[in-house]
Amino acid sequence: MNIQITSEAAAWYREELSLTNGDFLRFFVRYGGCSTVQSGFSLGIAQEEPVDIGVKTVQNEITFYIEEKDLWYFDDHDLIIEYQSDYDEPVFQYKQMD
Repeated sequence: MNIQITSEAAAWYREELSLTNGDFLRFFVRYGGCSTVQSGFSLGIAQEEPVDIGVKTVQNEITFYIEEKDLWYFDDHDLIIEYQSDYDEPVFQYKQMD
């Protein structure tokens, strides 16, 4: 699985969370909410140092990652994060891995 994040989405996180070069942003599974890949679960975010990175990407000098224990959530899908100007926030999409 991969994480793909546009530079616009990364810039949004940088500004909203006051992130600086070298910071880490974790996407984690949380109970509740909705998603197209796992009913009853959704993604949360936390600015924290990694423990056991399962997958990561670096954009705008920020490391975006998911820990190994949360990879089950994606069920053979890549995570794509894009900035949605209509909502002024990032949106998550899930693409079946090839």
